[in-house]
Amino acid sequence: MSEVIKIKKGRDIKLKGTAEKIFIRTEPSEYYGVKPTDFHGLVPKLLVKPGQEVKAGTPLFFDKNRPEILFTSPVNGVIKAVNRGERRRILEVIIKKTGKEIEYEKFTAGNPLGMDRKEIIANLLKSGLWPTIKQRPYDIIANPGDSPKSIFISAFDKAPLAPDYDFVVKDFRIEFQTGIDALSQLTNGEIHLNINSEYPASPVFTHAKKVTINKFLGPHPSGNAGIQIHHIDPVNKGEVVWVINPQDVITIGRLFMHGIYDASKIIALTGSEILKPRYYKIIGGRSIKDIVDGNVTEGCHRYISGNVLTGTKIAADGFVGYYDAQVTVIPEGFHHKFLGWASVGFKKYSFSRTFWSWLAFGNEYRIDTNLNGGKRAFVMTGQYEKVFPMNIFPVQLIKSILIEDIDLMEKLGIYEVSPEDFALCEFTCTSKTDVQAIVRKGLDLMIKEMS
Repeated sequence: MSEVIKIKKGRDIKLKGTAEKIFIRTEPSEYYGVKPTDFHGLVPKLLVKPGQEVKAGTPLFFDKNRPEILFTSPVNGVIKAVNRGERRRILEVIIKKTGKEIEYEKFTAGNPLGMDRKEIIANLLKSGLWPTIKQRPYDIIANPGDSPKSIFISAFDKAPLAPDYDFVVKDFRIEFQTGIDALSQLTNGEIHLNINSEYPASPVFTHAKKVTINKFLGPHPSGNAGIQIHHIDPVNKGEVVWVINPQDVITIGRLFMHGIYDASKIIALTGSEILKPRYYKIIGGRSIKDIVDGNVTEGCHRYISGNVLTGTKIAADGFVGYYDAQVTVIPEGFHHKFLGWASVGFKKYSFSRTFWSWLAFGNEYRIDTNLNGGKRAFVMTGQYEKVFPMNIFPVQLIKSILIEDIDLMEKLGIYEVSPEDFALCEFTCTSKTDVQAIVRKGLDLMIKEMS
């Protein structure tokens, strides 16, 4: 019986709009988007142009700095547009789907346990599935040339309104195990599969072979891979650990079982402004237009690919992010609240118990995008330490990044962290500091200095 690792620091933020455990099988969207902005540090070079026909698995662009890493189309169709931003930066490659059935490019199929490491990596690179594997340090796409000391898979997510992975993966036991078999050939270390000890995990996880199962107990961010790595196999200078999501393990399994890039996945449509929050079976990168039309309340909304703490703002007809298994819709916060912090606030969420609402145990809240105050000087409040469950000094690390002290950043644990690990610090920050952006800046600086 594995030992339960208890996480005491953190906070579960209970919001309205949890997805009901019902699968909705949707018709394919007309448009799909692959966004280079989903992959931090990527310098994309296009391989297609508008009007060109593609299949599921056809390369769309590659990384200029690592040309072997390809990014492929999730569906067959025609390249509708390549949207660009400032300095002609590529923001989206949009595919208009054609035909009812999906046409696939063919890749290598077979038992991954009968393949060597080079064959498996080549198959993942060619199919466009390599970007599913990220690395610590730096929280970027893994380097195919590295040999990780371990691989981490978090089988649960404690972020606000996050999908239940035990429910999501329940029909994919064979695919998940095949994906694990492929990953087991990529490291000489352990594959750590981490489950939530609060309730029995899915047999897909508990019966998996070639993994070490670890149990975690505690509030968000106990489901973050970075927190789990810190407590099981910390990353020191010169070491590399790889991280992958359970649904991406299933996608890798399909690749080796059928020789195709099947981008199907399940997302949770969540948030207080969704009339019927449920789970949807989709193809990755689809437009959310068809699943939100007629399913939102009246008013002005913020559409987020991901959760409210770390997700990305998208349009009402925007595309699901590459790594996201959740779409959240909350109110925009354009209005001013009468009396502000001086109000009674029976329905207002408060981490610091400023409002009476903290007495109502189990309340679910309707939170909007208001900052609830202006940005101000970085003040010491002790709030970060209450929600940051690593043996690291978060405020001192943030300050070392701001002054760009490389040596101090190393000593304070920059190699172990990713921006999402600081999401709760940002949420509770009295100064309204963009903590995640600062951490990302620090990681980018380390990449530059160490390259």
